[in-house]
Amino acid sequence: MTTYSGTKEFEGASFVRASFAGARFLRTRLTGATLRFSDVSGVTMRGVDVDGLDIDSHDLFFGSLLVNGVDVVPLVDAELNRQFPGRELQKAQTPEGLREGWTAVQSAWQSTVADTPPELVDAHVEDEWSLAQTLRHLVLATDAWLRGGILRIEQPFHEIGQIFTGAAEMGFDMSVFRADPPGYEEVLAVRAERQRMVTDVLATVTPELLAEERENPWGVDDWHPSVGDCIRVILEEEWAHLRYVRRDLALLR
Repeated sequence: MTTYSGTKEFEGASFVRASFAGARFLRTRLTGATLRFSDVSGVTMRGVDVDGLDIDSHDLFFGSLLVNGVDVVPLVDAELNRQFPGRELQKAQTPEGLREGWTAVQSAWQSTVADTPPELVDAHVEDEWSLAQTLRHLVLATDAWLRGGILRIEQPFHEIGQIFTGAAEMGFDMSVFRADPPGYEEVLAVRAERQRMVTDVLATVTPELLAEERENPWGVDDWHPSVGDCIRVILEEEWAHLRYVRRDLALLR
């Protein structure tokens, strides 16, 4: 193992697709460092200064995060449910619960979109998506999990969808998406159409349909979600990206 010590400096350096698995960092200064799309699972930190440490992980709720021996994941989950009334229903198992959860998150989105001034719809913080791009991504999420997963449409994606980072490397056919960004009014129109599709499916969904198995629309693992699972993924996407947008808009304002 190579050891870097003393005055070795990496300030301003970028490490792309680098592996530090099993590495040890002793008396190392990471002040202001940024980690994006990186795997830090199983990292052990002892005797560290974490003042102002900012962690944002969509996968946080699928594992544990120990701080001074306390798993803080349930605490974070409960606090987000308090901040976003109805968020807890993203895990609902019944048609009634899923319908109520969808109504809650759409109401929250409606107020966020309505309260955003025109000059901020395309503004963004650092490498994050703007409001317009986020709405395009939610179009994509609905297309994947509703049109592709539940309805089993062969090519479910609208051309304005905002694909996630790394999709091209996964072999996804990017030609289905438009190269030039759409106008905001078109984004709102397509988004409203996709919202109506979810509302219509939820209006008539039954416990039996929720239990039916489907294929993973991304085809990247062996998971065969149920119709209920697909709807819950849509709800998770809606709540997660609402939080991101509100966080960034607060900074932009």
